[in-house]
Amino acid sequence: MQNSTATSCSSGMRYGRADMRVDNAEHPQPGSRAIAEENVPNRFELFLLGDGEKKVTEEPDTRVQSASVFTFNKEDHTLGNMLRSRLLQSPHVHFSGYKVPHPLFSKFELRVQTDGSITPRQALLQACKDLVTDLGLLAREFTKEWELRKMVGDTVDGGANGI
Repeated sequence: MQNSTATSCSSGMRYGRADMRVDNAEHPQPGSRAIAEENVPNRFELFLLGDGEKKVTEEPDTRVQSASVFTFNKEDHTLGNMLRSRLLQSPHVHFSGYKVPHPLFSKFELRVQTDGSITPRQALLQACKDLVTDLGLLAREFTKEWELRKMVGDTVDGGANGI
């Protein structure tokens, strides 16, 4: 006779109420590490483009004039937010926003609407050029400050100060 506390689940496996574990390794428990690791893509898939995969694609928005949706593959919130912010600084851009369709996939969609004097593509290209300039300036300023801090730290206490 079987134990009265044993219960059958939909897959036909039986488990006891006392230990609530499944002895079948082919069907891990929901929330277990095996299932979580199964859903996570390989790390290299987050930044390497596949064969025939484009980095950026443009889809004109037919509902609104002078608007496009750009899809960036193998990128995330970092670039999406920088581009959105830089685009909004342009006087020709009426709207700029992005969304990440799914958190497990490194892809975001950037919607850009302009006033019609320039195309969304031209606005995006200008924003990219401006960002490259800004980031170059940031890198130079950071390096300069870092070197100055190292020189001051070496003379004051022999370089033992933490940064």
